[in-house]
Amino acid sequence: MKILVVEDNLAHLRILQYVMQRNQINANLFYARDGQDALNFLFKEDSYSNNAEIPTPNLILLDLNLPKRDGREVLKIIKEHDQLKEIPVVIVSTSDREEDISYAKRYGAAAYISKSVGFENFNHQISQISKYAKLI
Repeated sequence: MKILVVEDNLAHLRILQYVMQRNQINANLFYARDGQDALNFLFKEDSYSNNAEIPTPNLILLDLNLPKRDGREVLKIIKEHDQLKEIPVVIVSTSDREEDISYAKRYGAAAYISKSVGFENFNHQISQISKYAKLI
């Protein structure tokens, strides 16, 4: 399984890595630190254009609050693009705002995981992410 993790907060990234390791989620992780970098990765543009090793991920874990292009915009672009729209996107965000959850559902997010539900709930939700991955 190949997972693109789009997260700008290093502490949140480390917690996510720890939880995935703890739950023995066997995946090749690729990272983007902002929304534009994620799109460059997915479209194989800019610094990714000459790299034949860049895969199409089976799953995207997407934060909403990102620099350059926020996760809402990235989700919308992914789900409106013919070659990308089938990739499942799981939102992993500190936001518990109903409008963010509604937006994610409206634009086709496979799931919405809140980072602020406490460690055990977060751990449990992340342990289930494999079921969302699309095997390409």
